[in-house]
Amino acid sequence: MIQLSRSSPVPIYYQLAEALREQIESGALKPHERLLSERELSESYNISRMTARQALSKLEVAGYIYRRQGSGSFVAEPKIRQGLLGLSSFTEDMRQRGLSPGARVLSIELVSTNADLIRRFQAEANEQFVKIERIRLANGEPMALEFCSLRHKFCPGIEELDFTDRSIYETLRERYNIYLGRADQTIEVKSASEYEAQVLNVKQGTPMWQMERLTYLEDTRIVIEYVRSTYRGDRYTLYAELDRRER
Repeated sequence: MIQLSRSSPVPIYYQLAEALREQIESGALKPHERLLSERELSESYNISRMTARQALSKLEVAGYIYRRQGSGSFVAEPKIRQGLLGLSSFTEDMRQRGLSPGARVLSIELVSTNADLIRRFQAEANEQFVKIERIRLANGEPMALEFCSLRHKFCPGIEELDFTDRSIYETLRERYNIYLGRADQTIEVKSASEYEAQVLNVKQGTPMWQMERLTYLEDTRIVIEYVRSTYRGDRYTLYAELDRRER
């Protein structure tokens, strides 16, 4: 039984949300298990339905629960933990977690004289690029919206391939003998746009992680890839293992 303290400066809805979160993270509440309704929480803990609604809304925004119209609130699948210190593909990450990777290809096009890409790649003014837009899937569930751009002269013909079930990084290695060395990556927090909400099956305004990455060929300063990915904040958490350094 959850204990709520009315003498605490912490709001009741926050106490309830944190207590339910701890039960979810500990495994006391299992994925897809139905939670008490707003009315049931109100009666069980002698709180208002508005307070119960606030607690459930906090958990929903954080990705711990999901709601079904007319059925109630349910425990969500655990978030995917994404490490920040290694260079790997989405496909490799999902396979390591025992999930089935996939993609829904929205577009593949060959473009040239794109000023933004020329600047990012430090390329020649007439260079061509391949742009691939995909929805990344894990066990069939939309996880991220990805825009990937590659230098066409390093991988001619790649625009003819089907990347529904194919890793770009594996294709670069196996078909073009291209190996990646390192990458510069930035991460920002943003809200899902109308388009992102539509293709990722989330509510508009849902917290998202936006990552931009420039990837270099192995042992060179040559940029081979620019990718911008928007990951669902309700399904992803980011982590890094840090060593203590004397300062």
